[in-house]
Amino acid sequence: MTSALLGPPADIAGEASTGRPPRRRRTAGPRNTLTPGAGLGLGLAMLWFSLLVLIPLTAIIVTAGEGGWSSYVDVLASDQTWAAVKLTVTQALIVTVVNVVVGTTIAWVLVRDRFWGKSVLDVIIDVPFALPTIVAGLVLLSLYGPQSPLGLEWANTERAVMLALAFVTLPFIVRTVQPVLEELDHDVEEAAASLGATRGTIVRRIILPSLAPAIAAGAALSFARAISEYGSLVLLSGNLPFRTEVVSVRVLSFIENGNTQSAAALASVMLAVALFVIVALDIVQRRVANRG
Repeated sequence: MTSALLGPPADIAGEASTGRPPRRRRTAGPRNTLTPGAGLGLGLAMLWFSLLVLIPLTAIIVTAGEGGWSSYVDVLASDQTWAAVKLTVTQALIVTVVNVVVGTTIAWVLVRDRFWGKSVLDVIIDVPFALPTIVAGLVLLSLYGPQSPLGLEWANTERAVMLALAFVTLPFIVRTVQPVLEELDHDVEEAAASLGATRGTIVRRIILPSLAPAIAAGAALSFARAISEYGSLVLLSGNLPFRTEVVSVRVLSFIENGNTQSAAALASVMLAVALFVIVALDIVQRRVANRG
């Protein structure tokens, strides 16, 4: 009764008199502030990351850049170095593609199927992580070297390089895809099937877009590890110039000869290659995920 006598509220009255909508009061949103504990944790994380990654990478780039662009040209102009770069990148790409297919299949089997010995297979997948790479090279040499019990004498060939890289990089795809598969909702697949979607459509439109980020992450890890592998290749590949010599061995030869500038230049080139592949994989996985 009293409010009716006093007339409309000020906001409504102002709107009627001026023809403009009433002003809304601004509410203070949450501020992006760190608690003392979070700030300390972030500081420690950045310090540790800088000591392990940023400072060493900066030192490599600075050392490589002391000679200007001519140092890069001189390194890549060498036929032996260029052959090592081509062999390393090519074999790493081949192994990454194989790992995407085989690793995703293994992860699918471990998650969706039930069979005897599944737990044993799940443990064996992690063996390349735990096994020293030089021991892995010795094992592969005993199986695929001279007098191979399998009849496959692949030592000192390009097949040896691909075999060693595949051995040390396979777990990356499996372990990145497996937890995502475990979290996928089966009800969505069953609903799509009940609506008439074929198995291929379900895989292409539902499963694959969900797995794309994990597959891309595993592929990036696999490629980055492959182009930097050394231990498993020392015994198996033979380190033959122009045939089986990889970039890591070439960098070591530069360092042994006291040519640290060329070693840093070659290392920075491989770093750029790794970053390019990682960005390309990220773009691909985003497009695949958006098509789902």
